[in-house]
Amino acid sequence: MGNSPSKSGSMEELAKTTLFEQELSGITYRIPALIYLRHCHTFLAFAEKRTSPRDHDAKLFVMRRGTLREDGSVQWSPSEDVSSACLPNHRTMNPCPVYEKNSKTLFLFFICVWGRTTEMMQRITGKNKTRLCCVSSTDDGQTWSQAKDLTASVIGETIHKWATFAVGPGHGVQLENGRLIIPAYAYYIRYRCCSFPIPYTVYPYALSIYSEDFGQTWHIGKMLKKKSCECEMAEIIDHEGRSHLYCNARNSGHRREALSENSGVYFDKPHVPLELTEPCSGCQGSVIGFPAPEFVPNDDTESKACGTSLLSPDTQTWLLFMHPTSKRSRTRMGVYLNRSPLHSSGWDRPRIIHGGPSGYSDLAYNADKDQFSCLMECGKESELEQIAFMSFTLNDVMQMGGKKENKLR
Repeated sequence: MGNSPSKSGSMEELAKTTLFEQELSGITYRIPALIYLRHCHTFLAFAEKRTSPRDHDAKLFVMRRGTLREDGSVQWSPSEDVSSACLPNHRTMNPCPVYEKNSKTLFLFFICVWGRTTEMMQRITGKNKTRLCCVSSTDDGQTWSQAKDLTASVIGETIHKWATFAVGPGHGVQLENGRLIIPAYAYYIRYRCCSFPIPYTVYPYALSIYSEDFGQTWHIGKMLKKKSCECEMAEIIDHEGRSHLYCNARNSGHRREALSENSGVYFDKPHVPLELTEPCSGCQGSVIGFPAPEFVPNDDTESKACGTSLLSPDTQTWLLFMHPTSKRSRTRMGVYLNRSPLHSSGWDRPRIIHGGPSGYSDLAYNADKDQFSCLMECGKESELEQIAFMSFTLNDVMQMGGKKENKLR
């Protein structure tokens, strides 16, 4: 089974490859995570395997390996269980992979939740039943270590102020200075009464989990100062070579954006990106950074040369963001381009890549072929029907997005 990019650059002609599909028995695959391992030209696609669509019926992770061929197609292996990513009597949720280049180690972060305890029950009672866990691989995901419970060493006593928490979901990032970043969020308990949280005072806030020693030890950063939930992060390099860590987070009614100037320890005041649509109840979204191109064919701007209006004068990095674009429901998956990511209003209108129901997603970038790939929940009647893989180029997005919104007919 393969997926090859369109030679014409028209995204209508790009095929989606179904990697995980809802079964007649009720087994459902949700919460995609995607990582591209450049050194071995391999995609790893992760998802939660559930006995039903409900969160508390999550069981374990499944993974498929995609080998990128010279012609641009991807050959996928059969699905396999990541059996070591678990704790006894817990369910495994929220895959979040990141690759550490120096030690050539792949880390897969996740949470384990006790039994069938729901997120809502933890928020109401203030009794956290979630653990921060990780497995690692030194052979590109062929084999995995046993799971490590990092809750005590990373979160410590702070866990008593959190009703519950999670990582990602989606990919982490390694910064140019070597620091590893895992996006996360926690439901912070601001006030208690008789050991229980005071109603309507427990809200989520995004933060980073980071390592300065190539994954040997991990730490938690400070929370964003505004409500913010599931998030992903990307590094932005400005024209002077300075690093800025960008956070894009879910929040009811509108997204949150924030920048960190100290690699995720602390984020500046968050703001609302008005160009990014969020359904009323919110939805996870994916963001990725990539080098700003010197030349983009078929762009609708007059100039095509580096240093002109095509490129942002203050950054060497552009961003792509992927998310459902309807305000009313999880539908019409779109890809947004930001050529000025250090400004609050740099997002172009989205290119719609799936016109039907769509949900969670994750993006990856292949620098060798200058190509993007994604996993997304999608379907004809429901976004729970499948998790599909698709590849496309920046030219595809710029031709079909920009000032005028386009969608599949």
